[in-house]
Amino acid sequence: MSLRTRVAAAAAAAIALALVLLVIAVPKLFGRELRSSLDDTLRRRAADVAQLNASAPAELTQPGALEGRLTGGSLYVQVIDKTGRLVVRSSALGARLLPENAAVRRALEDRRPELADAALGPEPVRLYAAPLGSLSQGPGSGGAVIVAGTTTDIDRTVDRARTLLALCALAAAALAALLATLLTRRALRPLARLSSGARAIERSGDVSERLPLPVAHDEVGQLADTLNAMLASLERAREAEHRFVGDASHELRTPLTALRGNAAYVVRHGADPAVLADIEADAARLGVLLDDLLALAREDAAAPARGEPVDLVQLAREAEADEVVVIRPGTVHGEKPALERAVGNLVRNARSHGRGRVTVTVDGGVLSVSDEGAGPRDPVRAFERFWREGGEGSGLGLAIVKAIAERHGGTVTVSGSRFTLAIKELSESPRTTASSTSEGPSP
Repeated sequence: MSLRTRVAAAAAAAIALALVLLVIAVPKLFGRELRSSLDDTLRRRAADVAQLNASAPAELTQPGALEGRLTGGSLYVQVIDKTGRLVVRSSALGARLLPENAAVRRALEDRRPELADAALGPEPVRLYAAPLGSLSQGPGSGGAVIVAGTTTDIDRTVDRARTLLALCALAAAALAALLATLLTRRALRPLARLSSGARAIERSGDVSERLPLPVAHDEVGQLADTLNAMLASLERAREAEHRFVGDASHELRTPLTALRGNAAYVVRHGADPAVLADIEADAARLGVLLDDLLALAREDAAAPARGEPVDLVQLAREAEADEVVVIRPGTVHGEKPALERAVGNLVRNARSHGRGRVTVTVDGGVLSVSDEGAGPRDPVRAFERFWREGGEGSGLGLAIVKAIAERHGGTVTVSGSRFTLAIKELSESPRTTASSTSEGPSP
């Protein structure tokens, strides 16, 4: 089933379940309330008869003395003496007698009033039996009064209420299903447009397209914003990939063209020391470029670094720097070969593009490489791929450092001639008073 159908069915089922419980509970409470009202009426009528028996016992047997009205019908009243013989009864009983059940016997023998359900022929009744006082000299002295009222009207009323509630429940469930269908269709319309837009983008393969934004900025609007942001990210990644492929092709073509030209010269004119030296230089340049490209591709495709504990001080000492300064030792969690390459690239970059002594400083999880020069002219582009200052190198060294730092959850920044690689330490220890030790270049 579709989501729209499932939501409509769930809404209808929830409404139907609630109304079924209502159909069961309301008539029961309604019937209980009606019966309670009948019981109160029976008690009041029995109290009136008992008062009449006590104050004017001679009036008890007069015509009409026991007549009482109940909404929708008459009350049945009957007085018996202490032996259980009939003294008088209301005209509504005609020739019938109210049943002498356990409630009547308790009123006579135990002198205790009691309510009970009974039957007057085929008619169900609610019966109340109460003892009469024995101080009067009337015929009912020491006997009991029995008052009963039919429950047929109550049962009929409850049945009608139950039927009406059941019909209302069915109508409400149908209406709920209809409204849920309409509301769900309206609510899912933006999702349908998003789905249609996504299918169009999937068919065209053009990630520069964007999904339509709904008018209301609700959850669907937030989803559309998120998907459009994802498409924008994919577009940027594809553009970066195209630029990378183009730049890589250009960078590879240059040494290959030189190699072909030199090889053709050797074929035509024979070996020449200068040409052989150029061939060797071009081959070395091509090897470095391919090695950097593979390293960068591995960093882009690798999962987040897990590795092992790596001592940054050891990496600093193993780098070919002129001086190593340790402010605070630091151990990070990562892949040692990758971090060695990052530190080595920073040192080689300082030697190639910097000036004066190259110094590596370790301060906990922060390793800095600096020289005595002014630093890159364009620090913003320093970590871009194939960006070179001065036209030397492959233009990938600092890009590899950035990729390694990000894969290790760290950062690399530049300020002046200082390049700083920051990675979270394994255990953060309180910072103590800075002390520095200087060392000469690593062997």
